[in-house]
Amino acid sequence: MSDTQHPYLLKRLERLNAIGVALSVERDSQRLLEMILLGAQEITNADGGTLYTIDNDTHLKFEMMRNKTLNLFLGGTTGRKIPFLPLPLYLEDGSPNLTTVAAHATLNSKTINIANAYEIEHFDFSGTRKFDEKTGYRSQSFLTIPMKNHEEEVIGVLQLINAIDIETGEIIPFSQANQSLVESLASQAAVAMTNHNLIEDFKNLFEAFIELIADAIDQKSPYTGGHCRRVPELTMMLTQAAINTKIGPLKDFTLDENEFYELKVASWLHDCGKVTTPEAIMDKPTKLSSIFDRIELVNQRFDLLKQQAETAMLKQQVALLRNADAGDSLQAALAEMEAELQAFKLKCDQDRDFLRQSNIGSESMTPEDQQRVRDIGCMPMLDADGNTITFLTDDELYNLSIARGTLTPEEREVINNHILVTISMLESLPYPRSLARVPEYACGHHERMDGTGYPRGLTREQMSVPARVMGIADIFEALTSKDRPYKKAKTLSESLYILGKMKVNQHIDPDLFDIFVREKIYLKYAEQFLEPEQIDEVDHSLIPGYTP
Repeated sequence: MSDTQHPYLLKRLERLNAIGVALSVERDSQRLLEMILLGAQEITNADGGTLYTIDNDTHLKFEMMRNKTLNLFLGGTTGRKIPFLPLPLYLEDGSPNLTTVAAHATLNSKTINIANAYEIEHFDFSGTRKFDEKTGYRSQSFLTIPMKNHEEEVIGVLQLINAIDIETGEIIPFSQANQSLVESLASQAAVAMTNHNLIEDFKNLFEAFIELIADAIDQKSPYTGGHCRRVPELTMMLTQAAINTKIGPLKDFTLDENEFYELKVASWLHDCGKVTTPEAIMDKPTKLSSIFDRIELVNQRFDLLKQQAETAMLKQQVALLRNADAGDSLQAALAEMEAELQAFKLKCDQDRDFLRQSNIGSESMTPEDQQRVRDIGCMPMLDADGNTITFLTDDELYNLSIARGTLTPEEREVINNHILVTISMLESLPYPRSLARVPEYACGHHERMDGTGYPRGLTREQMSVPARVMGIADIFEALTSKDRPYKKAKTLSESLYILGKMKVNQHIDPDLFDIFVREKIYLKYAEQFLEPEQIDEVDHSLIPGYTP
């Protein structure tokens, strides 16, 4: 049947149009390239074909090879590598490689149509002939078409081998009609490849940018280093487990590829507002830290207090010696003064050790310890002018009485404000539709299921599953983190006990917590990020609110 016969040509044009539409929507790069090659083979009834892409402007990289007669399928979605080195576009002396057909077509940006490779001399087909000798195949007709983008740059090469006559099955040359159709396909393919590459490039740039922000936040504070990297990992682990679960209230929960990526982006950006948090607060390792740790001033003040007490005692002793007769009573009085001084000095040392420990911060300071700080703070001492002042300033007393951690309520409010900044930053961005829920996912990790969280006081019903996932990921990472200034890293059993209590108190999502424990997501995370001493034996029956 002739190429010019109307029904057959119309059918091929319709197929060309269908392939073009399919190319425009394909997102997977390997399937896209495969679709180009197979489409060209189908339109021209070619027995074989190879698709190359440009590698660093110096070589043609084999992307995929197909040959129906030899049942050869390499590259692309097959997972089988092509055992051939890239074709050089330039020779060792720097001159263009014009004897290789694919390189010649690339460098000259022109289609090369060869009716019979065994009858042509100005191209080097020695490698092809060796291949034919080895396989018993005959590589005869070749159609080599450069794929050019919208800027007329060659980004790949499509090479078809052995057009087959549909009636006789004989190898025939590629007709001009076939060549025109494949050139049209190559043009559409180049546009699709360019668009795909641009999208991938922008996606890679976007991901690199958000990771850069996360790294900047982690590096800003040595006490949360790695938090912005670890939370996304744990978020993705728990989300995938929720998608995979076949039992419980979340058995129908699912996310498509775009939604999963949307959550990944949100998890990377969940703390982006911390870029505005002052380092002096983020990095406050002790309660009295400001420009320096003022506990050293307090230590020196104890030495001064003891010296003042000793001076006062000596003055009393001198006065007593001047006004009293020598005798046993005098010696007893002096000895009593010495004992009182030593007792006072011992108390000062004990109080100094207590304040040093209190300055470190803890997860819970008892009311009795807070009262002891106040009692120490009220001790009188003399300033440089001889005036009586209290041992601790109001600010020192306020900071040393912090019940949990090292931050005052005002400083904690500054820290908490990062979520408001995060909301403001993320909601100001012009998201594509596929990323529209990034702010909602990212900004819900401090909310609680009973509505007592912040910043919006959302309840469980008002939050999406991905946002609830991030709440658990953020808390568990913080519990097991070894770089917090006021606490030691907790073990798995300790962390799960605390999370269990939070489930009971309606602070975290109960269904997600059950999946977290049942599927041992905690252990999968621990094996990647925790220290060996943190990975202890976990007894599920001891976890509050969890039924094994």
